[in-house]
Amino acid sequence: MTEAKEAILLVGGKGTRLRPLTVHTPKPMVPAAGVPFLTHQLARARAAGVEHIVLATSYLAEVFEPHFGDGSELGLHIEYVTEREPLGTGGAIRNVAARLTSGPDEPVLIFNGDILTGLDIRALVTSHADSGADVSLHLTRVDDPRAFGLVPTDDTGRVTAFLEKPQTPEEIVTDQVNAGAYIFRRSVIDTIEAGRPVSVERETFPGLLASGAHLQGMVDSTYWLDLGTPQAFIRGSADLVLGRAPSPAVPGRCGDRLVLPTASVAPDAKLTGGTVIGADAVIGAGARIEGSTVLAGAVVEPGAVITDSLVGAGARIGSRTVLAGAVIGDGAKVGADNELRDGIRIWCGAHLPAASVRFSSDE
Repeated sequence: MTEAKEAILLVGGKGTRLRPLTVHTPKPMVPAAGVPFLTHQLARARAAGVEHIVLATSYLAEVFEPHFGDGSELGLHIEYVTEREPLGTGGAIRNVAARLTSGPDEPVLIFNGDILTGLDIRALVTSHADSGADVSLHLTRVDDPRAFGLVPTDDTGRVTAFLEKPQTPEEIVTDQVNAGAYIFRRSVIDTIEAGRPVSVERETFPGLLASGAHLQGMVDSTYWLDLGTPQAFIRGSADLVLGRAPSPAVPGRCGDRLVLPTASVAPDAKLTGGTVIGADAVIGAGARIEGSTVLAGAVVEPGAVITDSLVGAGARIGSRTVLAGAVIGDGAKVGADNELRDGIRIWCGAHLPAASVRFSSDE
C-alpha cells in the first residue's frame, strides 16, 4: 500500500477563541485526555506510517521543541520551523517545504493542529494514489454547513468547486465541508507563492482548481470535531477518554474517568463522563465531576459540582461551588458557594470571593 512518509502539521494559530486556555499555552499543547492535544495527532500519524513530521509553529513556538524534542520517543523524526510573521495556512505549508525530502510525485500529509478526528489516514493516502490527484482533501458531512466552506464533488469524488460559507438556503448545495487534512503531491507545494500570507482554503485550492489541477475529495464521516472553542475542547478530551475519538496516546484505558498517577481523589468523589484529573490535582470529599478536565495542580474543594467545564492548572474551586459549562483560567481562585454557568470564563489568576456570583435557572 502507498504510504505518506512525511507530514506537515500546522500549529501556528493563536487560539484566540480558546482564551483563557491559550494565554500561557499554544492551543495544540493544551492537555486533552491527560497529554498535550498535539500528542494524539502525532501518535495517529505515526500509526498510519508517517515517519517525518515538520511542525509549522508561530505563536508561543518555543514550547514545542522542549516537550517533543526530536520525536524519537514517539518513533518519529520531528523538525520545527517558526514563522516570523503569520503566513496563513498556505504560506505556512510553503514556508516549511525546504525541510521535506519526498520526491516530486510522492504524497505529503498536511493537517491542522486543532482538529480531533477518526480519519483513516491510510485510506486517504490510498484514495490519493488511486485517483492520481494533485491534492486530496478529507471531507466530512455536517448537519449545519453554514459555518463552513462547502466542497461539492462529482460522482467520482473529484472536487468541482470551493464555496464560501453559505448565506442562504439556496447556496447550501452540499453538506460536505473541508475537514482540515490533505494529501499534497510534493511538487504542488512548490507552486504556492513563498514569503507572503496565503490561505490554502481561499486561495491555493480555488487557484489550483481554476488552473485545471485534479483535486479529489474523500468523504470520511467518522468522528470529527473542530476544537476551536472551549466547550468543543472539553468535549473532545472527554470523548478521547470515553473512547469515542480514537487515539493511541491516551495514557490509560478508556472509560468514564482518567486520573493521572500523582493526582489525589477523595474516595467518595464521583468522576464520570470522560473526566480527566491532571497530575498533582486534588479532588475533595463528595465532589462530583462530569465530562470535565481538571488540569495539573488544581484543587477542587469538598462538595463542589463541576459539569462540562475546564479547571486550569493550579486553579482552586471552593467548597460547594457549581460549575456548568465554565472555563477557569490557570491559577484562578473561585471561592466557596459560587455558581458559574453557560460558557462563563474566569481569567488566569483572577479571584472570585465566596458566594459572589450566582446564576439560577429561573432568572
